Amino acid sequence: QVQLVQSGGGLVQAGGSLRLSCAASGSIFSINAMGWYRQAPGKQRELVAAITGGGSTNYADSVKGRFTISRDNAKNTVYLQMNSLKPEDTAVYYCNADGIATMRGVVGSWGQGTQVTVSS
Repeated sequence: QVQLVQSGGGLVQAGGSLRLSCAASGSIFSINAMGWYRQAPGKQRELVAAITGGGSTNYADSVKGRFTISRDNAKNTVYLQMNSLKPEDTAVYYCNADGIATMRGVVGSWGQGTQVTVSS
């Protein structure tokens, strides 16, 4: 069984920074892609950033230059460093892992979500 546990959310003033973490636990051999999604009230869920096992990254236009995604394969952990935060970044953030190779096969998994609130 694979679990993704998130940490690092909270309330911050505009212009501040937060760092989100998401650790996958279980009998994991490898993970393909990992990413961060967010959903604001009344808005569609969107992909914020993604990273492959080889280090290729993809960012939403709204966060380019401000957010950085990274991963530690040895720890099965993905991070999202969020700088220069804006009120429009306020949302529930979810991490995702795709192509998780386990003893039982290849699976995907989602984190529990964490609230990020940016005040003006």
